[in-house]
Amino acid sequence: MAKHREFDADADLDWDAEAASFDDEPDHGLRDPRVRAAWADRLRSWLPGRACDILDLGCGTGSLSLLASEQGHRVTGVDASPAMVDLARAKLAGRDAAFLVGDAATPPVGEQRFDVVLVRHVLWALPDPGRALRHWRELLRPGGRLVLVEGVWGTVSPVGIPAERLAALLEPLAGQVRVEPLSGDAALWGRAVDDERYAMVATV
Repeated sequence: MAKHREFDADADLDWDAEAASFDDEPDHGLRDPRVRAAWADRLRSWLPGRACDILDLGCGTGSLSLLASEQGHRVTGVDASPAMVDLARAKLAGRDAAFLVGDAATPPVGEQRFDVVLVRHVLWALPDPGRALRHWRELLRPGGRLVLVEGVWGTVSPVGIPAERLAALLEPLAGQVRVEPLSGDAALWGRAVDDERYAMVATV
């Protein structure tokens, strides 16, 4: 099975060049109403029921940010690609959302704190996932949560972070960790998948 572009092992991938076609993947652009509804339902179950402040790291073109905003949350998105950030700003124009160019591992948010740090398909590619998790925990208010969507993609040359490894990294940082398998929900991906995909919600 072919890998998504975001799962390319090439560290030199030009994300600015990828930005224009990034939303062509069903789970990136969420253009299909069924895919969009599937992600909206999942997100609603992972985020607090009240309006809160969400930090979307590696936000890409802002598709998850838009869903969170539509559910009444205030969103700050961070991505290393200026082109991605431009597209996210356009997608959420007029909403209670701000987008910054920066490193997801050390986002440029100063002393601002959040109720949720939301990260999809980013942690596996960072050089030191444990260090990033510790930093993200410091960006949360008391009782905040980390919402991490990750996996191990591909069968020939798999890349990613297994749920067991991520749970071990989270154990010393969180009081409660919930793992939600996502591989069996074809609506999320626009097709059936047979590799490991999951969400991990950690309350601190």
